[in-house]
Amino acid sequence: MAPEPTGTLQRTATGRDLVLTRRYAAPAEEIWTDLTDPDRTALWFGRWAGEPGGDIRVQMAFEEGEPWMDMRIEACEPPRRLELRAEDEAGSWHLEVLLTPTADGTELALVHHLDEGADPGMIGPGWEYYLDLFGAARSGADRPDFDDYFPAQQAYFQRLG
Repeated sequence: MAPEPTGTLQRTATGRDLVLTRRYAAPAEEIWTDLTDPDRTALWFGRWAGEPGGDIRVQMAFEEGEPWMDMRIEACEPPRRLELRAEDEAGSWHLEVLLTPTADGTELALVHHLDEGADPGMIGPGWEYYLDLFGAARSGADRPDFDDYFPAQQAYFQRLG
């Protein structure tokens, strides 16, 4: 059974943002460490190498062939904001992760600033999958299966666009 998609599409002065949120019963500092420590990112996205605050390389651990991706850290404001840019064969990616303390923990918002013409139906299911991988890595739960996300969630995200 496919997980329910949660993403929203927001119009901005410069285009469209795909926004996905999750809540965790943990302080922002703990979530920040899970997002930025290379040993922890390896559990849900991929190990990274390089200089914090500059250019890094990320090995996509859950993609076919485990390819490497070059990324640039545009902003790093622990424990509340991380902004990244990347380019690969699929195009350019401009991402932000925003952490907001809540009464019972932390809200994480992943913001993908979409390029003109980008198809949310091709992007949204992947971010749902990765955020659920993040949650599974944090809780020790079984990893989700990408086949439960794509193409099952594709129509939902295309309707947003």
